[in-house]
Amino acid sequence: MPNIVLTRIDNRLIHGQVATQWSSSVGANLLLVANDEVSTNKMRQGLMNMAAPSYATTRYWTLEKTIGTIHKASSKQKIFIICESPQDVLTLVEGGVPIKKVNIGNMHMSNGKRQVAQTVAVDDADVEAFKKLNDLGVVLEIQKVPNESKENIDKILKE
Repeated sequence: MPNIVLTRIDNRLIHGQVATQWSSSVGANLLLVANDEVSTNKMRQGLMNMAAPSYATTRYWTLEKTIGTIHKASSKQKIFIICESPQDVLTLVEGGVPIKKVNIGNMHMSNGKRQVAQTVAVDDADVEAFKKLNDLGVVLEIQKVPNESKENIDKILKE
């Protein structure tokens, strides 16, 4: 069983908060970005590698590779999975990745989205994915940084 210490939705993927606060607070030594586009985008990977903490290894895998490979992880690996969207997390969970809890960090406002929390904007597809994750028993928590309070997820699920 892979040792997944945190799964986070953050459309910025690896950046300052992830690198300095979340990684250390959960003791991660492997940052796994599960994202089809970033898995082949060397420029974005290079920028994220600059932000990543020196004590952690980074991996940039497609969703399919994550599903197919995660169960081969060493128990010494403390894996922090970072996804761009709730749909990506749902794909992982439905593919057998044992994600029990999801930290919802940053989902930027964009065309067709509505603000439901300070750092979270959703559209109907996001809400549907969150509802499916909830139905699958995945605990959902909105929390920007580790030392701030968690926000209630009900405001998304009732959308």
